[in-house]
Amino acid sequence: MTVFTRPPRPCRPCRPPRPPRPARVAHSGEQASVEPRPVPWQGMLWVTWRQHRGLLITVAAVFCTAVAGLLRIGLTIHHDYALLTACHPAASPACQDLSNFFNSTDWHQGNGAHAAVQLAPVLIAMFAGPPVLARELETRTFRFAWTQDIGRVRWTTAKLALLGSAITIPAFALSQLLTWFFAPFLKTQNLTDLTPTVFDTSGLSYAAWTLTAFCLGAFLGTLIRRTLPAMAVTLAVYVALAALTWFYLRNHYPVSTYWPMQLFEAAWLLTLSAALTATTIRLARHAA
Repeated sequence: MTVFTRPPRPCRPCRPPRPPRPARVAHSGEQASVEPRPVPWQGMLWVTWRQHRGLLITVAAVFCTAVAGLLRIGLTIHHDYALLTACHPAASPACQDLSNFFNSTDWHQGNGAHAAVQLAPVLIAMFAGPPVLARELETRTFRFAWTQDIGRVRWTTAKLALLGSAITIPAFALSQLLTWFFAPFLKTQNLTDLTPTVFDTSGLSYAAWTLTAFCLGAFLGTLIRRTLPAMAVTLAVYVALAALTWFYLRNHYPVSTYWPMQLFEAAWLLTLSAALTATTIRLARHAA
C-alpha cells in the first residue's frame, strides 16, 4: 500500500524573537530587577497629581486668591495715586487730604499685601518641599512605590520637576503682578528697585527664591527622612540663607545695578537648586 504524504509547507519568514532585556545591576540596598520600561510623562503626571493633589490644589487656590486680591487693591492704589499726582496745587487742603490717605490707608494695604507675598517662599520651604519624599521614607512605603516600573530615579526626578514647575511658574507670574502693584510706592515711600524687600519680589529673584525654597525642603526631607523635623530645619536654613544674602552676599556682587543683580542672583540660586536636586536624586537612589 502506498502512502501519500503532503510535502511540508514552507515556513513563512518571520521576525526573530526579541532578546530579553538585560537585568539592571542592583545598587546598594536594591534588589536586582529587570530594567524598567520608560513610563510616559502623562502617567507620571497622573501619579504626581494623585499623591500631591492637596498641595497642587492649595497652590492653585492661593495663587488665584492672591491675583484677585492684588488686582482689586492695586487698581484702587493706582487710581488714588493718579488723583494724587494730578492734584494741584500740592499744598492745598484737598491735595493734602489725598496725600494723607494714600500714605496711610493705601500704604498699609499695599505693604501688607507685599509682606504676604514675600512670606510665601518661606511657607513653601516648610510645607511643600519636605513631604515630597520624606513622607514615603518615613512610612517606608518607598520600598513598594519605587520598585514599580517607574523606578526610583525616574520617580524622584519626575516629581521634583513637575511640582517645582507647578510652584515656580505661578511665583514668577505673581512677582510680575506685584511689580505693577507696588510701583506707586517707590516714589512716595523713598524706596528703590534695590531695596531688599522690593528686590526680592520682582524680576527673576522671587521665582528663583521660591524654587530654591522647594528644592531645599525636598533635599532636607530626603536627608532627614522625617517630615516634621525636616520642616523645622528647612525653615532655619532658609532664613539663614536669606539673611546671609541680604546682609553680606549682595554687598559683594560683581554688579550693582538692578537687572545685572537680578540675573546674577537668579543664576546662583538656580545653580544651588540644581545641586540640591541632584543630591536629592542621589539620596533617593541609594535609599534603603
